[in-house]
Amino acid sequence: MPTPDDTSADPTAWQRWLPTPLLRASALAHLAALGLLLVRPRSWRLALGVAVADHLVLLAASLTPGSALLGSNLRHLGAAAARRGEVALTFDDGPDPRVTPRVLDLLEAAGARASFFLIGHRAAAHPDLAREIARRGHRIENHTWSHPHGFAFGGPAAMGQEIDRAQRLLTDLGGRPPAWFRPPAGIRNPMLAGVLAPRHLGLASWTRRGFDGVRADPGAVARRLTRGLAGGDVLLLHDGSSLVGADGRQAGTVLAALPRVLDSLGRRGLTAVPLPDRPPRDRLPRDRAAAGDAP
Repeated sequence: MPTPDDTSADPTAWQRWLPTPLLRASALAHLAALGLLLVRPRSWRLALGVAVADHLVLLAASLTPGSALLGSNLRHLGAAAARRGEVALTFDDGPDPRVTPRVLDLLEAAGARASFFLIGHRAAAHPDLAREIARRGHRIENHTWSHPHGFAFGGPAAMGQEIDRAQRLLTDLGGRPPAWFRPPAGIRNPMLAGVLAPRHLGLASWTRRGFDGVRADPGAVARRLTRGLAGGDVLLLHDGSSLVGADGRQAGTVLAALPRVLDSLGRRGLTAVPLPDRPPRDRLPRDRAAAGDAP
């Protein structure tokens, strides 16, 4: 499977699924532990240790959104987009009638386009708002049907149901099938790549995130997103109602931070674009893909 540096070398890699080296090693480790138990039952402690160590490695990979250890993962637009000065703006957890329309107005005023990873049941509750996102030239992508916190702990069938239900609705509302999927909080199940491949969905994470869903300081959010910002970066913000506390402060965070981000893009000569319909063909620059300021 491609590494984070060559996710796009083969534009159809995200539609095929083969176990990554880590997953193959995990399977071999389990087989070795089982074989050890059969041959030397008294070595159960060693076998258990091997299994526990393996699961800890898989857990670490699952909790690292930018990792490609479990499969292809788009977190950078690629070298060609970087040369064109393109930056992808992505918004999670919407649509929300209190926040999304104002986000759309800010983007339109700046001539910016973005990708919106919508939660299916929220789009079902506000179908006209979802259609408005597409009407204004933005892309609608898949962020599960109900945004379950335990999504990464479900099996292939449970993950598939969440994805499929949202995919059907979002295809209807957006006028095109979503091309990208982002799991809740970016946490991925080791089997997720195998679930996405037959559905022709790519996995998208980000180069940098603002933590606007948990921080009420718009300046800090904007600085985190724009410090070291360069062409090809993928930025993560939120327009969902999960941002709105009892006093509405979290909604104010994204709405106050976004103009600062857009202004920074303009000053640097960068253009805000949605994610592509399919992974770009060029290889990602190693130094950008692995940048330490890209959480």
